[in-house]
Amino acid sequence: MIDMMGATLLLALREIQRHLLRSFLTTLGIIIGVAAVVTMVTLGNGVTASVKNQISSLGSNVLIVFPVQGDRGMPRAFRQDDIDAVRKQIAGVEEVSGSVSSSATAFHNGQSWRTSVQGVENDFLRARSIEIDTGRAFTSEEMTAGKNVCLIGVKVRQAIFVVGASPLGENIRLNNVSCTVVGVLKERGEGGGPDQDSDNIVMMPLKTVQRRFTGSNDLNYFVIKYDSAYSSATIQDSVVRLLRERRLLQEGSDNDFNIVDTAQVNQALGAATGALTAMVAVIAGISLLVGGIGIMNIMLVSVTERTREIGIRLAIGALAREVQLQFLTEAVVLCCLGGLVGLALAFLLSWGLSSVISVPFIFNPVVNVASFLFSALMGITFGYYPARRASKLDPIDALRHE
Repeated sequence: MIDMMGATLLLALREIQRHLLRSFLTTLGIIIGVAAVVTMVTLGNGVTASVKNQISSLGSNVLIVFPVQGDRGMPRAFRQDDIDAVRKQIAGVEEVSGSVSSSATAFHNGQSWRTSVQGVENDFLRARSIEIDTGRAFTSEEMTAGKNVCLIGVKVRQAIFVVGASPLGENIRLNNVSCTVVGVLKERGEGGGPDQDSDNIVMMPLKTVQRRFTGSNDLNYFVIKYDSAYSSATIQDSVVRLLRERRLLQEGSDNDFNIVDTAQVNQALGAATGALTAMVAVIAGISLLVGGIGIMNIMLVSVTERTREIGIRLAIGALAREVQLQFLTEAVVLCCLGGLVGLALAFLLSWGLSSVISVPFIFNPVVNVASFLFSALMGITFGYYPARRASKLDPIDALRHE
C-alpha cells in the first residue's frame, strides 16, 4: 500500500512538472486565497494586540472623566474638591487623581525637544499603572510644596540626553522653568489617552504645573481606578449622580462631562477588529472557492487529454480505484503546493505590512496549519469528481479516443 501511494505521488509530481505553467496558473486562486486569509488574520491579531497594549496604558478597571460642552456653553473644568468628593463618597474607588497638562519645549545641554508637561500626583501613576524604569516617584513633600522635580518619558530622554548617560539628578529646562529629573518612565507607546504620545511627556507634581504653567487650579480631567469586585456601571452611575449634584445640573439637562471606561473601550475595539478580520477572511475565502473550481476545471481537461492513457492503464489491469486515486492525488498535490506557496507569500506580506503599519508581527501556527489543511481539503473536494469520472471510463472507448 505504501509503495503504491509513493508511486502515485511520483506520477502526480511528474504530471505537474510536465505542465508547470498550467499548474501554476491553476493553483493561483489557492495561492491568493491562502495568502489573503493568513495575512489578514495575522495583521488582525497584530492590530488587536497593538490596541490592547494602547488601552492597557490607560490602566485596568479605570474610568476617565473629562469635561465637555453642556447646556451652559463652554466646558467647565474640574477642581480638587471634585476629586476629594469622589474619593470620600463613592464606594469601590481605590485611586482617584486629577491631571493638568501644557505644551513646552525641553532644553538640556544644548538640545531642545517639543514635549508635553503633565501635572500629576502619585495616585495618578498608580491609577494609570504607570511604571518608573529608573529613579523614583514624587515624595509627599514634593507634591505638597509643588517642588520643581520631574519624571521624563523615554522619547524625551533620547532627544535631549547623551546616549548612555543617566538623566537622574540632572536639571532640564521646560520653557523658563528649571526642574530636576528624579525618574524615567517605562516605555508605554502612543495613544495613551488624553496625553496622546505617552512616551513624549514630562510629569511634574500637580501643584507645580498649576502654578508655573497653567496659572489656575483647574483640572483637565481625572481618573478613577475602582475595585474589580464592583460593577463598572454602578461606579459610573454613582459618579454621574455626584458630579451632577456638585455641578448644579438641572434634571433633564445634559451632562457637561463624559466618562470613558477602559474595559468597554478595549472590548469594543477588540470586537470591531475581530469582526473586520473575519469579514476580510470570508472575502478571501471566496478566492479559495474560485481556486477550487479552477482545480476541478483543469482536472477535467486533464482527464480528456489523457483518455488514451487511462484506457491503456485499465486495459493492462489497473483497477478503477487506482486510476481514481491517481487523479485525486494530483488534485491534492496541486492544492497543497498552492497552499505552501500561499503560506510563504503570507509570511512575507504579514512581516512587511506589520512593519509598515507599526503593529507587532504575531505568527499563529494554528491559522497557518489550518489554512494548509483546508487547501488539501479543497483538493479532495474539487478533485473527486474528475477523478471519479476518469475511473468510470470504459477501456475500449478510451483506447479509441483521438
